[in-house]
Amino acid sequence: MTLEQTLQSRSNNQCELCADTNNLSIYEVPPHAQARAEDCIYICQKCDAQLEKKETLDKAHWKCLLDSMWSEVPAVQVVSWRLLSRLRDESWATDALDLLYFDDEMLNWAKATGDHELSAEVEFHKDCNGTLLQNGDTVVLIKSLDVKGSSVNARLGTVIKNIRLVHDNTEQIEGKIESQTIVILTKYVRKG
Repeated sequence: MTLEQTLQSRSNNQCELCADTNNLSIYEVPPHAQARAEDCIYICQKCDAQLEKKETLDKAHWKCLLDSMWSEVPAVQVVSWRLLSRLRDESWATDALDLLYFDDEMLNWAKATGDHELSAEVEFHKDCNGTLLQNGDTVVLIKSLDVKGSSVNARLGTVIKNIRLVHDNTEQIEGKIESQTIVILTKYVRKG
C-alpha cells in the first residue's frame, strides 16, 4: 500500500484537520520529513496553504481544531497544537491548549519548528498597490532609484524580470538591473 493510500484509509478520505473532502494531499509534519505515515497527515488545500504560510490564518476555519486535537494520530495532534499556539490570542484556542497534554517527546516534536512562537498574522511580499509578489514575477519601478555602491541608476519604468523574494524581509526583493543583482524595496515597484 502506498503512503497516500495508507493516509486515505486512515483519514477516511477527508482532511485530518477540518474534515473537508476536496483537494486532499499529503503534508509531511516537519522536522520529521521521512515520508512515513506516522510523520504525515492528509489535508485539504486550504489547510495546506495556511500551514505553509501562503495565506493568513482564517480563525473561523481553525475552530475545527477543537475536534482534530483529539485525534489518535500524533502528527495530527502536533499540527493542532502548533496552530492553536499561533491562534493563542483567541480565547477558544487558549482554552483548547490548556486541555492538551503531551509527553516530553511529543512536546519536543511540536516545538521543534518554532511555529508555536509565531502569531496568526502572516506577512507577505506586496508591491506598492498591495498586490502579492512571488519569486519569478516581473515588476516595474515606480520611482528612479540610485543603487548604493554602484554607478547604476535604476530609472522610473525600468522592468525587472524574475525577481527573488528576500526570505527574512517582506519589504525587500532582489532583481537584476544592468546585470547587477540589487535589493529593491517593495514599496517602489508594481507588479508588471
